[in-house]
Formats: sequence, structure tokens, C-alpha cells
Amino acid sequence: MTPEEFGAATSVSRETLDRFRLYAALLTKWQRAVNLIGKSTAADIWERHFLDSAQLYPHLSERPGLIDFGSGAGFPGAVLALLGARDVHLVESDSRKCAFLRELDRQLGLGMTIHEDRIDHLTPWKASSLTARALASLPKLLDMAEEFLTPETVILFPKGETVDQELTEALKGWNMTVSRLPSRTSPTSVILRLTRVERKK
Repeated sequence: MTPEEFGAATSVSRETLDRFRLYAALLTKWQRAVNLIGKSTAADIWERHFLDSAQLYPHLSERPGLIDFGSGAGFPGAVLALLGARDVHLVESDSRKCAFLRELDRQLGLGMTIHEDRIDHLTPWKASSLTARALASLPKLLDMAEEFLTPETVILFPKGETVDQELTEALKGWNMTVSRLPSRTSPTSVILRLTRVERKK
């Protein structure tokens, strides 16, 4: 996918597309020293990472306050901030990846809050939206997220071929409203949109 194709697919402004170009340039530069993304996906940043993250944007809560667990190179959290998500918090325990995220935030002027820590070491606060990409299985993600949730929190988790198995396991311990949204980047993937998530008593 080219930058122009990404722009057409997301209907972003020319200015925003230029900022995504800067993001791609920074990612390519840092990738030489820090393993930010898998080598097999480095040649297709625009679809495998930018579009894959951007497709979550229309499904976020309308209220500010996004937490992205395991942000890595900023996917999806920094992409969502670039698209207009407000009060974005990125959680990443790897210090080198956090250094990249801080430089990205500085150069793009996104105003994100970057937490260099393990999720279970944070003092929880309540999120309007919560995301995580390729971090853990659904039951483990819900365990991590529990203290950050309200009945109105919107959870968005991209999932692959194990989604049915993960959902079956998660529903043993959790009540939730589940929407399965088609992925724009992979026919074998879905986006789980979860609301009213609470642990079964």
C-alpha cells in the first residue's frame, strides 16, 4: 500500500497524511537500531501497521480517554492520536520503545502520555476506550484491563484465527456485549468491540 492509497482509504487530510509520512520515516530510521516491528512487516508499514491501526478509529468511544496497552511502536495508540483521539495514554515497558514513542510524540506534537511501566504496576484510572494489539489472549487482556474499566468503556482488540477459542474461554469468566467487526487488512482477522464488560460473580 502506498501513502496515497492509505490516504484514500482513510480520507485523512493532506496535512495528516504528511504527518503519517514523518511517522513512517521515523519508524524506518529507528528500526535500524531498535526492533520496533517485525522484519516481515517493515516493507508494508502503510497497510500492516497504519491502516490496521486506523481502522479502529471509527469504533472508539466518543469521549476522550484512550489507554493503549503494549504500545510498542505506537500501534494502534499513536495512530489513533494522529487521527484525532484525545487524552491518549500509551503503556509500554520497553525503555527503547518508549524513547521512540517520546520522539514520535515530540515531532508530531500529539500530546500523548507515555507510561514506561508494566501494566500491572500502574495505578489504574478509568478509560473511555481501551486498545491492545498482538499483546495477549483475550482472557489475559481482560484480566489486565479490569481495574481500568467502567460499564461505558469501549474495548477494541484486533484478533486473528484464534478469536473463537479466546472468546469461548473469556465468556466463562466475563459478562460482556460482543461485536465482531470485519478487518480491513486481513480476511482471517476481526476486531472485537466489547462493551459492558464485567467479571462474573
